[in-house]
Amino acid sequence: MKDLHSLLPPSMAATNLNSASIFLLTFALLFMVMGHEASNSGQYPVVVSTWPFLEAVRAAWRVVDNGFSAVDAVVDGCSACEELRCDGTVGPGGSPDENGETTIDALVMDGVTMEVGAVAAMRYIKDGIKAARLVMQYTEHTLLVGEQAAAFAISMGLPGPTNLSSSESMDKWTKWKENHCQPNFWKDVVPVDRCGPYHAKDFLGSSHGTCSKTTLMENIKSRSSHVGRHNHDTISMAVFDKMGNIAVGTSTNGATFKIPGRVGDGPIAGSSAYADDEVGACGATGDGDIMMRFLPCYQVVESMRLGMEPNLAAKDAISRIARKFPDFVGAVFAINKKGVHAGACHGWTFQYSVRSPEMDDVKVYTVVP
Repeated sequence: MKDLHSLLPPSMAATNLNSASIFLLTFALLFMVMGHEASNSGQYPVVVSTWPFLEAVRAAWRVVDNGFSAVDAVVDGCSACEELRCDGTVGPGGSPDENGETTIDALVMDGVTMEVGAVAAMRYIKDGIKAARLVMQYTEHTLLVGEQAAAFAISMGLPGPTNLSSSESMDKWTKWKENHCQPNFWKDVVPVDRCGPYHAKDFLGSSHGTCSKTTLMENIKSRSSHVGRHNHDTISMAVFDKMGNIAVGTSTNGATFKIPGRVGDGPIAGSSAYADDEVGACGATGDGDIMMRFLPCYQVVESMRLGMEPNLAAKDAISRIARKFPDFVGAVFAINKKGVHAGACHGWTFQYSVRSPEMDDVKVYTVVP
């Protein structure tokens, strides 16, 4: 290392320093040098997202590259996807439930403070991720739901109430009704007519049921037959800011033709997303009803905490689900504090997007089952 006096300003270099002062100045200068080297390592910022949601990743990158926080970037990135209605499964205007209504699930998590804000089955508000952030910022709660979540969001300044349906979602719903409301998410039931109301199969012998056992069996199908990217999807995003702080966020309008009131894994911390500033982050997409039973993103982060590399942590989390539900469809991405990332999937080919300092634009990675 250079002589201490050569590093000091001229006014200080000419000063007679005692040994204690020299020691303290040396320590301070070493700390400054080390801190400067760490902050310019080229490792951060980083943005990762499920699927080729390029504009969402670019929006998040613009925010974080300009020095804003990881939480700011996650909110802007997911908001971009909501506005673009990514794949018809994020934001308003998609994925109608059995009543033809679109509702929103969203989450934001600060990996530094471990604070979480989320909304679920939220009606009338199109800005899901912004509503989730308001829950985190202005309440001591983690999750608000339904019309009360909408009322809270409006009271905090978000626009609404708004009709979240679109001509596309209503056309999709009308065609589904014409197809005897198939496929759907009911099991072990019989409908009074072609679209319900439904009764438990124990009612088969009563006057409430008008369908045969054959009809009941025809209504039982593999979950994978109606779970896919374009009807059952989530944007899940992780961002490291320039300071290395991390946040995650999700947004979805849920499963197409879901039973009204259904909440998937999107607003569930540890399932759709999870972040810990000491370790890294994870994002998930797929059959949330199955995946939320395993908290795969919490599993991924905890595996990385124990020293597992991201690719192995991701594969382990997915394999735990597949052992119990071999027909499930889903995927995760994992990224550790070093910026090493990987993905794993089951039942479909998965893609995730990354933007980091050494890239000129977003890069899409493909993962096969």
